[in-house]
Amino acid sequence: MSHAFQGSTMIPSMRYRDAHAAINWLCNAFGFEKQAVYEDEDGRVMHAQLTYGSGMVMLSDAKDDDFGRRLAHPADIQGRETQVVSVTVKDCKAHYERAKAAGADIIDDYAEKEYGGAGYGCRDPEGHMWWFGSYDPWHTP
Repeated sequence: MSHAFQGSTMIPSMRYRDAHAAINWLCNAFGFEKQAVYEDEDGRVMHAQLTYGSGMVMLSDAKDDDFGRRLAHPADIQGRETQVVSVTVKDCKAHYERAKAAGADIIDDYAEKEYGGAGYGCRDPEGHMWWFGSYDPWHTP
């Protein structure tokens, strides 16, 4: 059986306490682009899709529903995470400088990696961890 996908087949989904602010910050600091933002009647984000290259992240405002009760916000668990979104970027050093200038909390400084490429880790304003690197696991020798 064959499936035709245009982008990534795995899309991380996240919840933010202020999804509108998170969307704006993620676009400004990390270079994401808004593909879609759906709001409820109160203007809260029910579902948003942000793209970076052929990748995507989906997010919404945090809410007390069945799905939301299965998730923990980093602020509720002493800044810890159970997973981290990893994003492959072409110019990692420039991306690092952009994120740093936008106020990203750098937790792993930019470094060249002995296995190839470079990378850095950071947190967004709500404490979600992100990893950005130039290492492309799909195109390695």
